[in-house]
Amino acid sequence: MSQQSHSHGVNDGSHEPHGSLKSYVIGFVLSLILTIIPLVAVLGDMVSGNAALVVLLVTAVLQFVVQLVFFMHLREEKKPRWNLMALILGIVIVLTIVLGSVWIMEYNQVA
Repeated sequence: MSQQSHSHGVNDGSHEPHGSLKSYVIGFVLSLILTIIPLVAVLGDMVSGNAALVVLLVTAVLQFVVQLVFFMHLREEKKPRWNLMALILGIVIVLTIVLGSVWIMEYNQVA
């Protein structure tokens, strides 16, 4: 009788690596840079007021994108994109709650 090797799991090629050391290092360096930029800009009095708010918001959004791409591996997802759809639904729910709360607080103030 011949013996057949049945390998399930690790060596069958169905498990794809999520990222390389290079991509993690790139993501980490970008995260550090996007953290340092607003810190230096605000604490060094380079920007103030609305300009500081713009710098903070832009770097926060870029930081969010870096986290999704390099650490959550959103770009490596196969079809159907369930994680992306769940993320979009979560963002819509959070924005609805936050913007609805701000709207209620703004227009229901006691004079």
